Amino acid sequence: MELNNINPGKAALTKGRKRIGRGPGSGWGTTAGRGQKGAGARKSAKAGRVAFEGGQMPIHRRIPKRGFKSHFVHDTQIVNLKALAASSVVDFDAKVLADQGLVRSVKKPIKVLGYGTITKAISLKVNAISEKAKAAVLAAGGKVEIVK
Repeated sequence: MELNNINPGKAALTKGRKRIGRGPGSGWGTTAGRGQKGAGARKSAKAGRVAFEGGQMPIHRRIPKRGFKSHFVHDTQIVNLKALAASSVVDFDAKVLADQGLVRSVKKPIKVLGYGTITKAISLKVNAISEKAKAAVLAAGGKVEIVK
């Protein structure tokens, strides 16, 4: 064993926590690392809180509020006729559309839009459908059922 091979061990590498405000002998006595005077030196100092700007009017209160965001928005999933025509399936519901990869979730509402053309007779069970898409599906000999 040489001096350059000595390992101090894990216990020697871990430091104890700083015991702040425990007298001058600790090195963290008197002001306890808070400096002298000012808001940061007080025990109830909250100068580090979110959006605090030193007493200046915060930006989220200074800027004007515009617009409206509904709390009742429904994330409707859109499927076009073009995608339905390209699929080999003829009976479509939420599960089939999700399996085909045309929608992401079975739980969110699905709406069919009239982009594209359809020639085969298909059966749809969806939450909503546009007038143009409905007319195209019915003209092709298919049927549409609206589910809630």
